[in-house]
Amino acid sequence: MLKVTKAVFPVAGLGTRFLPATKASPKEMLPVVDKPLIQYAVEEAIAAGITEMIFVTGRSKRAIEDHFDKSYEIEAELEARGKEKLLDLVRKIKPANVDCFYVRQPEALGLGHAVLCAEKLVGDNPFAVILADDLLYGKPPVLTQMVEVFDHYHSSVIGVEDIPRDETASYGIVDGKEWEDNIIKLSGIVEKPKPDVAPSTLGVVGRYVLKPRIFQHIRNLKTGAGGEYQLTDAIQALLADEQVLAYKYHGTRFDCGSKIGYLKATVEFALRHPEVKDEFDEYLRTRSPILEE
Repeated sequence: MLKVTKAVFPVAGLGTRFLPATKASPKEMLPVVDKPLIQYAVEEAIAAGITEMIFVTGRSKRAIEDHFDKSYEIEAELEARGKEKLLDLVRKIKPANVDCFYVRQPEALGLGHAVLCAEKLVGDNPFAVILADDLLYGKPPVLTQMVEVFDHYHSSVIGVEDIPRDETASYGIVDGKEWEDNIIKLSGIVEKPKPDVAPSTLGVVGRYVLKPRIFQHIRNLKTGAGGEYQLTDAIQALLADEQVLAYKYHGTRFDCGSKIGYLKATVEFALRHPEVKDEFDEYLRTRSPILEE
């Protein structure tokens, strides 16, 4: 069985919920404390043993390429100033054994279409899909957990979590039976069902480990919810060919596609950051509002 060494990052979205901050900068480059969202996602992939990062980009996304590229000017300046810790930090953004590839999604036609854009780079290999909007904190990292499930069962794996029933219309929702602890054998999956018809309250989060057969089903898709090519519809079709599992991961998700989720992530990660955690915690405990109505 081939190992999972490739990850696809769909990063072509416009990030309209964060305008005007995302007018000229990708939403994936929004920082949580001192690292952009996309770096957290890549670090999660690296921890899972992935060495090939495939970014499906769009217009105005050059900042992502620049972030993972070598910066001779910055490195030379830091070296000249003797700032070894910062120099090491910059160089570790992309380890030497990791390769980055970039492919354009010419139109915003949905997550399924974005994944299909990476087909030639993925080839006949299993691969992960990571949505940087979902910042996941887990020990071990969530994608590491999912790759272990994939390696054990040799089946595609979808990350899920329990959500409030009144929020099902914002998620892909899975149907199936619990096979083992936290592992569900899928019998169906539907995109954004209304609460009264949702088959469960297990919502799909932005982590997948998929077999390459999924590409065939994406190519056969008709447009679904929102007039887009939905990855959930392709997974539903894949169920006719092979087993697919849902995995209730151990960890915490921050929905950084929303302002409130992004703010929560910033607070929680700041409280874990060795450089600022103590001072920030003290500030939160003693702060006085400075903004007047």
